[in-house]
Amino acid sequence: MAFRNKWQAVAALNPDILVLQECENESRYGQSPGIPGYNEFIWVGDNPNKGLGIMSFNGYHIELLPHHNAAFKYIVPVRVTGGSPFHLFAIWAMPDKSNRLKGYVGQIWSALQHYEPDMNEPCVLAGDWNSNAIWNHERKTGNHAHVVELLKTYGISSIYHELNREAHGEESQPTLYLLKQPGKPYHLDYCFASGKMITAQTSIEVGKFEHWIRWSDHMPVIVDGLAL
Repeated sequence: MAFRNKWQAVAALNPDILVLQECENESRYGQSPGIPGYNEFIWVGDNPNKGLGIMSFNGYHIELLPHHNAAFKYIVPVRVTGGSPFHLFAIWAMPDKSNRLKGYVGQIWSALQHYEPDMNEPCVLAGDWNSNAIWNHERKTGNHAHVVELLKTYGISSIYHELNREAHGEESQPTLYLLKQPGKPYHLDYCFASGKMITAQTSIEVGKFEHWIRWSDHMPVIVDGLAL
């Protein structure tokens, strides 16, 4: 939240595509001259102070896919152009007040069933999944492992796990420090990509607690060198 006051920390990364959870609506940035120009800003949310945003910069452009399903409001499909076109699914996995099993990773599982035809295109799925394999036992269907396996059938895998050779549920680098406490680390944020997009030049970095905790309890997941 209050991203207009935190922009400079992210601007230093010089992003091409930025996926932001809990960010403000574009209208909140009008009087914040410190935020540099972006090409497009797609935002979804009910609270103007707290939604899901996708920004494009440099030579890249984004467009909301027309078949975005409101039932999966915070799993937002966009078309990215500027290099070789690909689909980006920006994710902020949320609870479902009416059905606990349809919330969080269950929401991602259901959305992937709906968007399966899009998985045949080059894809990136990035954001706050609020999920980890350590909680697989809580769901008989649609748990973290099921999502990972479904994506695998389309040649899509987690860049972090591929490059660090770590198993899901055994991550050595946390992406969340709950309530900003260093003693409560979790790995909940991911960037998955189609196999052909991951090359020898691809890298992934998780922001360090010491630098980023002043801005958020979530650390940024920074991917570079995808074949775009």
